[in-house]
Amino acid sequence: MRAMRRMMRTMTRRYRFCFAALVFVACVGPRTSVSAQELPPLKLVQTIELTDIRSGEPDVSAEQLAKNLKTTRMPGVQNHFDHLTADLKNSRLFVVPEDHKTIEVYDINSGKFIHSIPGIGVGHSVVYREDIDRIFVTDGSKGSLHIVNGTTYQSLKSIKLLTDADATGYDPASHYLYIANGGLDAGLNYGLLSVVDTTTGTRVGDIKIDSNRLESMVLEKSGPRLFLNATEKNAIAVIDRDKQAVVATWPAAGCHVNASVAIDEARHRLFVACRDGNLAVLDSDSGKTLQTLPISTGVDDMVYDPASQRIYVACGEGFVNVYHQVDADHYQSLGKIATGPLGKTGLLIPAMKKYFVAVPPHGQTPAEVLVFAVQ
Repeated sequence: MRAMRRMMRTMTRRYRFCFAALVFVACVGPRTSVSAQELPPLKLVQTIELTDIRSGEPDVSAEQLAKNLKTTRMPGVQNHFDHLTADLKNSRLFVVPEDHKTIEVYDINSGKFIHSIPGIGVGHSVVYREDIDRIFVTDGSKGSLHIVNGTTYQSLKSIKLLTDADATGYDPASHYLYIANGGLDAGLNYGLLSVVDTTTGTRVGDIKIDSNRLESMVLEKSGPRLFLNATEKNAIAVIDRDKQAVVATWPAAGCHVNASVAIDEARHRLFVACRDGNLAVLDSDSGKTLQTLPISTGVDDMVYDPASQRIYVACGEGFVNVYHQVDADHYQSLGKIATGPLGKTGLLIPAMKKYFVAVPPHGQTPAEVLVFAVQ
C-alpha cells in the first residue's frame, strides 16, 4: 500500500506539472511541434525533485507570466533559478534558487541531495575550480563574491563588489573571473565588469560599462575578447581582456532585451538571444547582424556546442529551442522541447550527453531539475 501511495503521489504531481504547463502554453501562444525528424533533439530521462524549494505564493497567472517574460527582470515566480553549474569530478550539480538564500548541491547522476550552502543573499552564478577545490558564488543583494571550501562547504572569504553582482565569465588560462555588477540596483547609470584573481582571491580591476543593466557574457578562447550583454543599451560590449577596456560596442539589431550570448569561434559567429523571442546571428569580427531566428520568449541561458553544431536556448516561456547550424549562414530549427513556466536556465554537459533545465516551484508543485538526454 505504501508503494502504491507513493506511485499515486508521483502521478498526481506529474499531472499538476503537465496541466500547469499546458495552461501556460495555451495562454502564451500556440505550441509548435518538433520539426519532422526521426528523434527529437532532447528526451526527458530524469526529474530531480527539489522538495525543500517550494513557493510561498499562489500560482501566478499565465497572462502575468507572459507579460513579464520580455522584461529584464522577469518577476512573478518565487524562487526562480539562476545558472546551473556542474562539478563532474565529484559528481555534483550546483543549483541556484534566487530567493532561498542558499546554493543547493545535488548528485548529478542520482539526483540525491548532498548539501545546502547557507549565507547567500540572492545567488546568481556559481563557478567551481577543481584544481584548488574552491566554489565562487556571486551574490546580488549583498554585492559580493563568496569563496567557499569545495569539500567542507565552509565560507572562506567574501570579496566586496557592487549591488547586483550577477553574471560571470571564467578564463581558465589566467584564472581570472569576470563579474558583472552595479548599475540600476546600485543607484548608478553604469555597470562594472570586475576582475577577480581566483588564485589569490583578490579583486584586480574594474572595467566601466556604459549600461545600467548587464547580463551574461562569453569569452573567446582564441583571443582576448569578452562579449558582454549591455542590456539597457540593447548592445554587446566588446572587451579586450588584456587591456581591460571596452574596444567596441555593437547593437543587438533585430531583437530586444538581449540577455544571453554564445560564440562559434571557428565560423566567426556570435549568437545574441533576446527576451522578445528573437536570436540574432552576428559576425564576430565586425559586429554586423546577419540574420535573426525565432525563439520562445524569456530567454536566460544559451549555449553553442561546436561538436554537434547545435544551439540550445532555454526560455522562460517553458521551452528549450534547439537549432542545428548547417553552416555559418544557415540554421535549421530542430524544434522546441517543453519544460515548464520560467524554466529559463539550462546547462549542457557534452561529456554526459545531457541537458539540465531548472524549473521553479509553482502552486503546490516543488522545484525540479529536468534532465534530458541529447539525441
